[in-house]
Amino acid sequence: MRVIGIDPGLRNLGWGVIDVSGARISHVANGICHSENGVEPLAQRLARLHAALTEVFRAWAPEAAAVEHTFVNKDAVATLKLGQARGIALLVPAQFGLAVGEYAPNAVKKTVVGVGHAAKVQIDHMVRLQLPGVQIAGADAADALAIAICHAHHLQSAGRFEAAVKRAAG
Repeated sequence: MRVIGIDPGLRNLGWGVIDVSGARISHVANGICHSENGVEPLAQRLARLHAALTEVFRAWAPEAAAVEHTFVNKDAVATLKLGQARGIALLVPAQFGLAVGEYAPNAVKKTVVGVGHAAKVQIDHMVRLQLPGVQIAGADAADALAIAICHAHHLQSAGRFEAAVKRAAG
């Protein structure tokens, strides 16, 4: 199964694609979709992110998608703008007919690093350990790969649970 993780951001929207086969995961691609703050109006920036992420989906054909939840900070305007970028991150997979897993940042960190309050450098390190030889496009792409890994683990757990229920039912 091909899984894409998306780290929403208005300036830098990270994405990472992995293949999952049983317990094995392998890197496929990763990158960052950019929009320029102050250069374009907000609507154009969102349109640019939408077009770029749509091209990622066309190029890599993921079968499952996951997006990180937005955390609320003290700057309400920044939080609202981030929420609009997150809307793009949810919309594009939906346009390709995919259900979207959503994970809190602490859940992603706990799954990938083992602790819920890991630093970005720890996330990057653990992603590199789990995907040997990966060339990561930047911190946002590393976060997106971590989100994809988190989703893969949750999908595998859900699959094992469903199989156990079927076995128990007879």
